[in-house]
Parts: sequence; structure tokens; C-alpha cells
Amino acid sequence: MAQDGTGRPWVTLQSIAAIPLKIPFSSGYKVSRMVTPVQQKTAGRWSRGDVARVHLEVEAQADMTWVVVDDPIPAGSTVLGRGLGGDSTLLAQGETKRGTVWPAFEERTFEAFRAYYRYVPKGRFIVEYTVRLNNPGTFHLPATHVEAMYAPEMLGEYPNEDWKVQP
Repeated sequence: MAQDGTGRPWVTLQSIAAIPLKIPFSSGYKVSRMVTPVQQKTAGRWSRGDVARVHLEVEAQADMTWVVVDDPIPAGSTVLGRGLGGDSTLLAQGETKRGTVWPAFEERTFEAFRAYYRYVPKGRFIVEYTVRLNNPGTFHLPATHVEAMYAPEMLGEYPNEDWKVQP
């Protein structure tokens, strides 16, 4: 970079690299994730057909608009509570949502749970969802990601452990 002239320039430099996340990262949002069994064939071991509750805790360091919480699920799993055939609303009962946030929209897709918030005030909030594990295998999940959509420098990530599901 070189400057010609007498002005006082400024530069913003951003570097992006595909480096595996080993520890939680916080730049405006601190996120943690905990998985507990709702129904489990064998205690302490995940099997096909088991149902898990995913607990996400997010701490915002500043008020922000349009924030998304994006949490991946194992391939072939089903996020319950969509109201579609074969979906158990009974198993999804008891999901906790705490804090002064209300989702504008929730996506419960085949690849992730996503919640979009119009406004997130400074402080802590909790969101939970329920997932049925349909396929056996070892699943290497990407990081759980929280980001202010119009201020992408405000984000938080939490590395997920491999999820092993027995047949």
C-alpha cells in the first residue's frame, strides 16, 4: 500500500482464513451450548431415534438489531416443533426461552436451527430446541454461530464436539 498526496488516509484490513475453531470466540456475543437427553435408549450413549434438547445461552455485550443464532444439527436429524406429520410436539414441550428477546422468525431445517431476532438488548438470553437423531454415524459439526446481521464484526462462535450416534 502506498499513498500519493498530502491527505491522511485510513485503512480497514480484514483477513479471513479457514482455521478450525478450538475454543469459543467472542467479539460482541458470548455463546455456550449444552446438549441433554430427553429420550435415550442407553444412558450416556446416543443412538438412532434418541431425542436431545439443545440449550444455547447467549450474552450480548451491546444492544443490536437483527441478530441471528445459527446452530448446526447432525445430518439426517429432525428439529422437532415444526408441526409437520411425524413431528412430536409432546417431546418439544418444555423448551426454555428466557430473556427479553423474541424471535421474529425461527428456521428448523434439516441442517440447522436458526432464530432471527429484530432486537437483542445488552444482557443474557437462552433459547432451547429439541432434535431427534435419525441416522447413525460420527458427525463433525461446524461451530455454533451468533452474529449481528448488519454488523458482522459483532459475533460469537462456540466449537461443537463430534456427535457420535450408534445404530
